[in-house]
Amino acid sequence: MSQLTLEQAKDEMTESYGVKSIHVPVMLQEVMEYLRPREGNIFLDGTIGLGGHAESILEAIGEKGRLIGIDRDQNALSLAEKRLEKYAKQCNFIYGNFRDFDNISKDLGIRNLDGILLDVGVSSLQLDNPDRGFNIRSEGPLDMRMDQNGQISAYDLVNSLSENEIATILKDFGEERFAFRIARVIVENRHKKPIESTRELRHLIMRAMPYRKKREKIHPATRSFQAFRIAVNRELEALDKALDKCVDMLKPSGRIGVICFHSLEDRIVKVKFRDFAKEGKLRLIVKKPLRPSEKEMDLNPRCRSARLRIAERI
Repeated sequence: MSQLTLEQAKDEMTESYGVKSIHVPVMLQEVMEYLRPREGNIFLDGTIGLGGHAESILEAIGEKGRLIGIDRDQNALSLAEKRLEKYAKQCNFIYGNFRDFDNISKDLGIRNLDGILLDVGVSSLQLDNPDRGFNIRSEGPLDMRMDQNGQISAYDLVNSLSENEIATILKDFGEERFAFRIARVIVENRHKKPIESTRELRHLIMRAMPYRKKREKIHPATRSFQAFRIAVNRELEALDKALDKCVDMLKPSGRIGVICFHSLEDRIVKVKFRDFAKEGKLRLIVKKPLRPSEKEMDLNPRCRSARLRIAERI
């Protein structure tokens, strides 16, 4: 088989955006084991990224199979297309949002699927590029758009929303305890000059934090950056809508897997799967989400928060 082992993946360097990113498909072994791609299957990879999961799925489904790869990051999609060029005849690479899969499937003439994978959240490719504004430890513009053609950036939210609106975003999407303190500091300081960079935002968040919180292991600005990113990309809304559409497209015995990286996403998947199970649409394959192995976490520390839930269409 040509799929990368974790050790090989760690050594694979992908040049992009002027930085080097290590592309390691998260929980690849578990995805392949539980989604069970077979010869001739039709699969959806709703967040194809750099194509790590897609490559293994394509190898399993063979020449008679078909994979639809969607991504809202046009640059990532181009890199995935290049990586998977030998599978071009059995692939559709779609620039778009998985929340629109109903329309995408109609355009492609696809009525049902054997398997679905959604790897939700920001990718290492995006995190490692300072110009994208996702990484709290890098200096860059306040962007945070997964789709670079999107009209609203983190800069717009930080510099135009009211104090109460900012606090609501931080509380609802970041579960930030000090949301109102942070929002107040942001609004007070943007009157002097617009807040333009990740460094400036990080500094203001730190100023708003109680001293004891500044010494925590996790950077105190992490939750706030997460909240603005989710708001910019409307991630939770997209996931909620996508799950409804994707489950309806699954064939009987077809499986869906969703990899999440924080509690808000995982909560949506948990509740949706549970409700679908009560309706008789899905059967839960795992009652609790699967976690990365210790070996994988050692090789790829960013996967530590990953959770994989699997369900099967009835």
